[in-house]
Amino acid sequence: MADYLQQAGLALSAAQLAAAQQALAVALAATPGTGYPDLYRYPVPKLGEGGSCSLIDELEAEPWDIAPQFGGESPALAQQLLALQALLDAVLAQVPADWLGVYCRLPRPGADVLLKLAYRGLPSRAEFPLSEAFAAASNNSKVGRSGRGVVIDDVRQWQSEGGAYYECDPRVRSEVCLPVFDAAGEVIGILDAESAQPGFFHAGHQAMLAALACALSAHFVGLRALAKSAAPAL
Repeated sequence: MADYLQQAGLALSAAQLAAAQQALAVALAATPGTGYPDLYRYPVPKLGEGGSCSLIDELEAEPWDIAPQFGGESPALAQQLLALQALLDAVLAQVPADWLGVYCRLPRPGADVLLKLAYRGLPSRAEFPLSEAFAAASNNSKVGRSGRGVVIDDVRQWQSEGGAYYECDPRVRSEVCLPVFDAAGEVIGILDAESAQPGFFHAGHQAMLAALACALSAHFVGLRALAKSAAPAL
């Protein structure tokens, strides 16, 4: 626990994280874990000029399908995605953010990407490139590259001070973006949470999101292995 906090650069105590992990386990046990919409597909907005900004009022005609990245729909993939959906519901019962999404790191020619696997909130782009150029304007990519978490109490102040920010929803006023590590300390994904309220993510909320990041690790390891085994068929 302390290793995660230190590596991610979070100003939380091990006791805070331990309490959050216990609360997450209780909330997860009370989560049905069924009745979710299409596990494999979700709507995505059209992208602006150069693909750098989402057009939030316009959706692509076809939803994004994540199954091909993992060799197609399968019981193994469905099991992992159901677990992610249940984790989101359990966390949101404790941290009522306006948006929460989880992204797994997958290889691509030139640069890896963060692929969104589950979320709650408005539609947003499916992939964030882990390139240096994209990280200059995106906290998701920045965290995915550096492994250091980002906590923004006021988005407008952050932007005025030159902070990177990829805007999908102009109503967002605060954000937390955290890395997910494997056992070797490699960044294998991220989570991103947003609120329309400035200063929304207090220490308790941050601890719960850190608990989520720790819980995601095993699922992302399994999903990356599934994607790797499917790679020759892609």
